[in-house]
Order: sequence, then structure tokens, then C-alpha cells
Amino acid sequence: MLEKFFSLKKNGTNVRTEIVAGLTTFLTMAYILAVNPSILSVTGMDARALFTSTAIAAIFATLVMALWAKLPFALAPGMGLNAFFAFSVVLGMGYSWQFALTAVLIEGLIFILLTAFNIREAIVDAIPKTLKTAISAGIGLFIAFIGLQNSGIIVNNDATLVHLGTVTSGTALLALIGLIITSVLIIKKVKGDLLIGIVLTAIIGIPMGITHFNGIASLPPSIAPIFFQFDFSNVLSFDMLVVVFTFLFVDIFDTLGTLVGVSSKANMLTKDGKIPNAKKAFMADALGTTLGAILGTSTVTTYVESAAGVSEGGRTGLTSFVTAMCFVVALFFAPVFIAIPGAATAPALILVGLFMLTPIKDIDLTDFSEAIPAFICIIAMPLTYSIAEGITLGLLAYVLINLLSGHFKKITISMYMLAVLFILKYMFI
Repeated sequence: MLEKFFSLKKNGTNVRTEIVAGLTTFLTMAYILAVNPSILSVTGMDARALFTSTAIAAIFATLVMALWAKLPFALAPGMGLNAFFAFSVVLGMGYSWQFALTAVLIEGLIFILLTAFNIREAIVDAIPKTLKTAISAGIGLFIAFIGLQNSGIIVNNDATLVHLGTVTSGTALLALIGLIITSVLIIKKVKGDLLIGIVLTAIIGIPMGITHFNGIASLPPSIAPIFFQFDFSNVLSFDMLVVVFTFLFVDIFDTLGTLVGVSSKANMLTKDGKIPNAKKAFMADALGTTLGAILGTSTVTTYVESAAGVSEGGRTGLTSFVTAMCFVVALFFAPVFIAIPGAATAPALILVGLFMLTPIKDIDLTDFSEAIPAFICIIAMPLTYSIAEGITLGLLAYVLINLLSGHFKKITISMYMLAVLFILKYMFI
């Protein structure tokens, strides 16, 4: 049944590989179950209810991706977008969290329309092949940086922005131990290397006092305090327009970048550089965001951590189905999954960053009209901490450099339109 539904052999995979891939994806993104409630609760939202709504939104959106789009990508409330929700809209602009949820609902409904009319696919098609390759490499550096940051190997420094953390103790030391263990497993070609590395690192963290188990099972808290809590009193205000546009912009290009980058790494792009079942994949994102708002959480997006599962060989919707089932289990065994520290998943993210870099060899580095925009795209993602900004700056550079160099035939009407939109975004938002 699984073979027939997911076409496993056709995609060069099997049930075991897909299960391991799904588990790996889940473990690398399970932190969202703890982090999302922590961030959104600063607005006054109920943290326990947020745990349940985060899990349910992830389950629903990932199941749509698994059973309809049949792609190995997982979704959940997005990092960055939740911070914008809490710190910019609520704490910064002074609006209620109900106002912010209303903006997320409107964004989700607009996304459904944009997807239904193939506008999001058109945006993907407008991106040059070189930049699509660069997106994969940029995500590689970005996801590696996330791993280094989550583990404390790289820390903040007011003078130089970043700095080497204390690597002789604590989470940074545990992450480095895990990095060595996981690297050896990869070199030895052990099946499930990333997953095994995460589990072993978490176990080593117990005597180090980093991995803490506070129980095994618990019933999911009620979502009643945040369910269907909207405020339409300011729906026609300029602030609502700005907030909705920001949510839209970041989510469109974060999701686009993740789908293109991870698909490129997995050799899943079609010959003309398109994502298979792209419309269905985008619809999973749109439906997830809409339901997430109703449940009481911020924008749902496709997770870059899906690259970890793809690196384990995940190629079909069975991978994301397994990830969704892990979120179901996590609803009742939250203490176990939340106990896995960021230092245990960091080695997987760092090494997946290496895997994501491999498509860079397809960029013609001797053609500077292609290489310079690609480089800007790649380097901007980790340094701006945003996939969306990397794509934006890369495409702007591509259009302007080729326009001023007289390479008019390389620039399509769609690319001009996107460039104008990006310039207006920087001018007014």
C-alpha cells in the first residue's frame, strides 16, 4: 500500500529509509514545541495552550504535505515569523495578540488565493537557475549557523557581532562531541547516521547535566484560551496592511527558498528547474497558516530542517507523514521530546549544511554576471539570518548587474516585476 501510494521504488527509496528520514526531520525541528510557546507567551498568550496549538498546526500542515503533495517536507509555526508576531507587532507596535492572529489569518487566506491562481509558482519560475542553485548553498550556510548558534559554539559579541563560545564545557562541548560522533557515522556510511548521532549525543548529555528528563507522558493542554481569538476592529488600518504584507513577504520567500533549496539538494527538481507538485506544497503552507491562526499560533511555514531528513534519503511524502506522526506522539510524550537539547541536534544541522553546499559546483564561477548575484544570495542568508532576504538581495543583484552590463535577454518581465517589488519593500516597509 505504501509503495503504491508514495511510489517508493520510483523515487529510489524504501519504507525503512523514509521512516528514519521522518524521525530525523522531527528531532531536528522538535525544538519548536518548546521555543514557539516561549516566544509567543511574552504577548500574554497561554504557554500551555500554545504547546498544543503548535503541535496540531504542525501535524495538519505536514499531513497535507505528506498525503497530497507527497513531498518529504515538514511544516510548523516558523521561527522569525513568531518573533515578528511577538516582539514587533505586539510589544513593538502595541497591538494585542488577537490583532496579530487576525493578520496571520488574513495572510493565510491571501496565500490560498495566490496559490490557487498559480502566482506563487510563477514567482518560483521567475528565479534564474543559478540563483536556485545558490539558494541551496545559502540554506546550507544558514542551517549550519543555526546549529552553531543553538549549541553555543557561536555566541553574540557586541564588538564583532559573533564570537566563539566556551567550547571546553557545557552545550558547546556536547555539540562538538556529537559532531565528531556523527561525522564518524557518516564516514562509515552507517544507515541513520544523523538520527543515531542525535540520540547518542542526547544520552551523553545526561551525565553532563545538559539533557534533563522531567517525566515521560502528559495529556495535551487545552487550546481554549487562544482558540479562534480574532480582533477585526483594526482590519482596515495601515498598520494591518504593513503587518500582513510583512508576514506574506517573509513566508513566501522562506517557503520558496526551502522548497527550491532542499529539492535541488535531493535532485528532485524537474529538468526545467521546477519543484514537483509545487502548487500542492504551497497550498499545504497556506492551509497550515490559516488553520494555525484559528488554533492560536503564528504563521506556519516549511521547515529548512527538512533537509536533515532528505540527507537521510527521504524522498516522498512518507517521510513527512512519519514526521507528522511524531508530532502526534509528542502531544502525549512532550517531556521526552522537549528534553532533547539543542546541542544534540546541532551536529546534524551543521553537517546537513555541508550536504546542502554540494550544488554550488554547478554555478559557473567564471561568469561573474551569474557568480556575483549567486554569491550575494549565498552569503546574505546566514548574515541576515533570513532565507527571504538572501533571495531578495540575490535577485536584485542579478537584475541590476545584468541590466547595467547590457545582458537584457537574461532578464524576464517577471524578474523586473519582482525587482521593483523588492525595492518598494525596502523603501517603505
